[in-house]
Amino acid sequence: MVYLIISILAGVSIVIARIINSNLADKIGLLEGTLINFVTGLMLSIIFLLFSSEAVFLSSLTLGNVPIWAYLGGVAGVIVIFLSSYLTPKVSAFYLTLFIFIGQLFTGIVIDYFTLGELSQGKILGGLLVLFGLVFNLKIDRKEEMGSA
Repeated sequence: MVYLIISILAGVSIVIARIINSNLADKIGLLEGTLINFVTGLMLSIIFLLFSSEAVFLSSLTLGNVPIWAYLGGVAGVIVIFLSSYLTPKVSAFYLTLFIFIGQLFTGIVIDYFTLGELSQGKILGGLLVLFGLVFNLKIDRKEEMGSA
């Protein structure tokens, strides 16, 4: 039951963060809002690291040993926050959440394929079902808009 509550709170926090980021982007600009988002996240991460009991040994890890693809997480985060801040006022929360879910699912499938060498047919089928449901729902909404206009 605790995990269910935590997962619901995580989902709510994502929607709230999206709205806050969108409002920030409206007030100070899209690029500036994205920058503030990442600077704030960096500062909070450093604070959590300082107060955690985890030991960090940077001497055993050099920048040369880190694969270049490991740095792409930050780039992907910037792109997601940027697009999310841009799209939030233009797309309903329901559709935006589904777009993000579908993107995460298919990205996970691609990562699994390249890192583990496996392709999950169940995940692909589930993702396609959600995608087809989204497209179907978008078509129904579009017909309703055209009928009422």
